[in-house]
Amino acid sequence: MKDLIKYIATSLVDDPAAVDVSVRQQHGETHIELTVAEEDMGRVIGRGGRVANAMRNLLRVAASRRGSRATLDIV
Repeated sequence: MKDLIKYIATSLVDDPAAVDVSVRQQHGETHIELTVAEEDMGRVIGRGGRVANAMRNLLRVAASRRGSRATLDIV
């Protein structure tokens, strides 16, 4: 799941070297935190949050296929 988010984010931004994805487990749920450069934040969030919501939906589908739950935070 980490690789999926990293792949999507690096495809969207101008500075792929600044993309950082960290994962932590808490109460049986996976929390993924995505960090990008300040100037790329708008590209990752999208107009009205559409890109961010699409990434969260893809993450939920990938997690449900594994029988778990996952959330995405963009920092």
